[in-house]
Amino acid sequence: QVQLGESGGGLVQAGGSLRLSCAASGRTFSRYTMGWFRQAPGKEREFVAAMVGSGDVTHYIDSVKGRFTISRDNAKNTVYLQMNNLKPEDTAVYFCAAARLPFGPISYQAKDYYWGQGTQVTVSS
Repeated sequence: QVQLGESGGGLVQAGGSLRLSCAASGRTFSRYTMGWFRQAPGKEREFVAAMVGSGDVTHYIDSVKGRFTISRDNAKNTVYLQMNNLKPEDTAVYFCAAARLPFGPISYQAKDYYWGQGTQVTVSS
């Protein structure tokens, strides 16, 4: 089973930027879709962005398009989420997600992923 470790969360003012990182170990990283979900207090965990193993395909939820960018470095077994122009509604715990199955399409379903421990992102107005 894959092990995931996130870093990079914190407190930022609206309009600011943060970069999340997630290092993975335990399997061949480049075979698996990697993504990010988030969960705000009292809400369900939601898909934010994902990228297939080759890096050719990415998906984003509409609310982050043009502001967030997912990327990955397969040589470093690491996936990133660059978050720009942050808004208070982006406040949540952000979870790194690793697809359970290799070479599959991007899933928006939480059940299809393994999870990191999460990192808090707080955006003040």
